[in-house]
Amino acid sequence: MKTRLLILTSIFLIFAIFPGCEDKNNGTGTLNLSLTDAPTDQPDVTGVYITITGLEYHKQNNSWQTFEAYEGPKTVNLLELTDGMSEMLGSFEMEAGQYNQLRFMLDAPERGDMQPSNPGCYLEYSGGETDPLFVPSGDNTGYKATGAFTVPSNGSVELTADFNVRKSVVETGTQDLYILQPTIRLIVNNEAGTIAGGITNLPTDGSEILVYAYEDGTYSDTEAAEPDVETSRFPDAVTSDALDEENSYQLNYLAPMTYDLVVVRTLGGQFQEVEGLVEDVVVESKKTTNAPIDLSSL
Repeated sequence: MKTRLLILTSIFLIFAIFPGCEDKNNGTGTLNLSLTDAPTDQPDVTGVYITITGLEYHKQNNSWQTFEAYEGPKTVNLLELTDGMSEMLGSFEMEAGQYNQLRFMLDAPERGDMQPSNPGCYLEYSGGETDPLFVPSGDNTGYKATGAFTVPSNGSVELTADFNVRKSVVETGTQDLYILQPTIRLIVNNEAGTIAGGITNLPTDGSEILVYAYEDGTYSDTEAAEPDVETSRFPDAVTSDALDEENSYQLNYLAPMTYDLVVVRTLGGQFQEVEGLVEDVVVESKKTTNAPIDLSSL
């Protein structure tokens, strides 16, 4: 009897000293999720439309779970979300903790369906014509977006998913057939910074200038090589931008670290050459790093 009383007393003392031990629930927080994009370098494309039918999240050591509160399907023109613009996809209550992946479920026709009616994902051209955006055969399990973020207990986190059309939409070996292979990265808004600047001594032959951001030391000449079929040039670039009407560029939603900028010349949407590199550009959270570029000095 004394032994039993001693055990019960010990258990009571453990819960008295560590009142949270019996509850492993960390509470809940709110994820505010937005969508943004880097522009395409195809001059005749005026719209890249995707239809998001669902959203899922993955917590470490757990299975995929659905955001039941997502109000879809929702169709978005990604080209309206460039130059730092974004669109809110929703606010979602979820268990507090560390996450590293989301998944976007898209209404895109499979590649074998050569004449889809009313495809949910498609390209629109300046003349009003459209082309469907296909998914590779059998790839109907959604598209992963990667990047670590923390949902605080009784708090919120602002998260932006960068779809990056320039890398995600690729032409196949078949004429006028495009497939969707999204490379989506997740950025915590209050941790992100920006690189921006003007570019001088531009070419006078009608060429266009693009600026690609690479994590420090990750760029090599092979990035600019002719890509394989159904892949993109500059595949490891974090993001990119083309010059605006004021001959300026802006690279948004960058994690705080050091970057190298690769300056590229195109003509009529076709790659011509790498003009040069601007190395060791430091990005800090919630700050804009001014990095003007003089092409004559590259």
